[in-house]
Amino acid sequence: MANQHVLNLDYLAASRAQAIIRRIVKNKETERGKPEDERKSEPQLARETDNAVTKALGVLQEHGVYACFLYLLAKEKDLGGIIVDEMLTALQELKFDWNKPMKQGQTDLTPEVVLKHISDNVTRDLERLLLAKEVLEQTLIYARYGAKACDVSESQGFAQKG
Repeated sequence: MANQHVLNLDYLAASRAQAIIRRIVKNKETERGKPEDERKSEPQLARETDNAVTKALGVLQEHGVYACFLYLLAKEKDLGGIIVDEMLTALQELKFDWNKPMKQGQTDLTPEVVLKHISDNVTRDLERLLLAKEVLEQTLIYARYGAKACDVSESQGFAQKG
């Protein structure tokens, strides 16, 4: 019997959710380049992340994968790009040869490119679509709880710095 690597989907979802929280709340990627007095605190970023992820999760559950990406790209400008990037990474890690759309060595997050990528690579095959939806749903659920945990830990003074 061949030694095959089995992909743990729960681990994949948890690691992408952690990356969303790390990039938005801890590393404050959306705050770079802003004047010091306009930067948001970790609890503010955690609440905004919770809100964006909760809305995206609702769209995913009610309307599907394509609609979720469309929502994030259209309505969640700053946070949406990071969430979409991590969702695309999750899909890429499913090992279906769905490489993220690239332009000049970086992920191309322009709406037209991402939506075409989702249409061409995810929504065409029903089994892959259902697997993608399940993984993305779990990722967003974990990110939602991660954002809530950051908000609670910050407000109680238990946050770890770094």
